[in-house]
Amino acid sequence: MKNTNKEAIQQEVFDLYDDYAHNRIDRRSFMDKLSVYAIGGLTVPALLQAVMPDYETKIQVQQNDPRLNSEFVEYDSPNGGGKIKGLLSRPVGNKQALPGIVVVHENRGLNPHIEDVTRRAALAGFIAIGPDALSPLGGYPGNDDAGRELQAKRDREEMLQDFIAAFEYLKSHPECTGKVGVVGFCFGGWVSNMMAVRLPDLMAAVPFYGGQPAAEEVPNIKAPLLLHFAAMDKRVNEGWPAYAAALQDNNKEYSAHLYPDVQHGFHNDSTGRYDYPAAQLAWQRTIDFFGWKLG
Repeated sequence: MKNTNKEAIQQEVFDLYDDYAHNRIDRRSFMDKLSVYAIGGLTVPALLQAVMPDYETKIQVQQNDPRLNSEFVEYDSPNGGGKIKGLLSRPVGNKQALPGIVVVHENRGLNPHIEDVTRRAALAGFIAIGPDALSPLGGYPGNDDAGRELQAKRDREEMLQDFIAAFEYLKSHPECTGKVGVVGFCFGGWVSNMMAVRLPDLMAAVPFYGGQPAAEEVPNIKAPLLLHFAAMDKRVNEGWPAYAAALQDNNKEYSAHLYPDVQHGFHNDSTGRYDYPAAQLAWQRTIDFFGWKLG
């Protein structure tokens, strides 16, 4: 965010963007409702600048970073949908196999931010893959609005299977130790939880503000969990008490962190919902957790 003071924006604006970003309202309704909050110096363009993603100036690890070997790879979709494209990244000059991390995008495909997060994971000493669930529909189309529209056309269970296939691809990669974890954001947080349900050999799962599995699915979880939640994220947080109770009842290994006064999407530094202290702390906890659980 360049000029707009985040503290000056009403919570309803962030809630409105959350509705728009999760396809509960269309763009026309979003713009119409956003105009209600354009008061004083907060014009509609200023509000849009505050909440919409900025992929030109917010990338932390560039795609040509010389410290990394990054390339796009393909693996078979188990759904008969051809190939799934993913960004594979690992440190340059590494002589030993590395533990692996699957990085799962939000509900808009493999956009520049999630590519960046994949490279950040690699820079931390892992071999990481960021798959694009939009591959069967041509891949991420270049902007998030069109990406959300495309992803809404895919079946959620089939996308989950495509990310499970990414786990298998990474686990058997010659540069991977076979110890693989997953981290995901929003939709990807749900995928991370569900991969823990479906994969008995998953070594660790880190959902960021992700939807929860049903209580009856929790006994299947074998992987330790590290869960990140945003205090202002009522939509996702309302499912946490039941999930926590099921994890406790089934003696599952987990730790959960609620970050005060931050929004859903606080880790995404391309939008105005980004909170630097919370994002830095959550990411460091994530990397430390993977280092501990993946070895």
